[in-house]
Amino acid sequence: MATVIETYRHLVTLADGARLLLRPLTADDRDGLIELYASASPEDLRSLRHDVTDPEVIRTWVDELDYNRVLPLLAVINGRIVGNATLHRGEGPYRHIGEVRIFLAKDFRGRGLGTEMLKTLIELARKEGLHWLRAEVFASQPKVIRAFEGLGFERRCVLEDYFMLPDGQTEDVVVLLMRLLRRVGEF
Repeated sequence: MATVIETYRHLVTLADGARLLLRPLTADDRDGLIELYASASPEDLRSLRHDVTDPEVIRTWVDELDYNRVLPLLAVINGRIVGNATLHRGEGPYRHIGEVRIFLAKDFRGRGLGTEMLKTLIELARKEGLHWLRAEVFASQPKVIRAFEGLGFERRCVLEDYFMLPDGQTEDVVVLLMRLLRRVGEF
C-alpha cells in the first residue's frame, strides 16, 4: 500500500463550500494530530480505543507509521487537521479484510466530511485488492450506522455489551461489513 499512498492527494469540496485536502499522515503531522484529539469531548474520549489525550500514543502512531499495516488518511483545511480516518489491514488469514475507523473535529461533523473520507478509504482498499471492509459502530449512533449503510456497508450483527467504556459501562456494537470483491461466478 505504501507505493499507492505516499503521493496520494485528493481535494474535496463539502456541500457548504469548504475545501479540504485528503492525504496520508506523515511524520510532520504529530502536533496537528495531537491538536485534533485535544479538542475531543469527554464523550468522544469514552468511545475511543486509545487514550488519545496522551501525546505518547500519538507519537507512537507517527513514529511507527507503516502504510502496509495501517493507512491513516487526514483531512486538512488551512493547515488544520480536522479528520483522521484509518484503514487497518488484517494479517494472516484476515489479510483480505480491512477495518475502518474515523474521528472528526466536532465542527466538521454532519457536513459530509466523514462520508468523503470513507469513500476514499473504500477506493484505496479496492486498489489494494482487499475483499472486505469492516466497521464497528455503537448501536446508540444510528446516524453513523445509516451513513455507513449509505455507502454500501451492511449490518451483520449486534454484539451486546461488547465495548467497555473507561468507567466500566458497556455499549452494544453494530458490526457492518462491505464486500469489495464479487464472489466467483457473480456478474
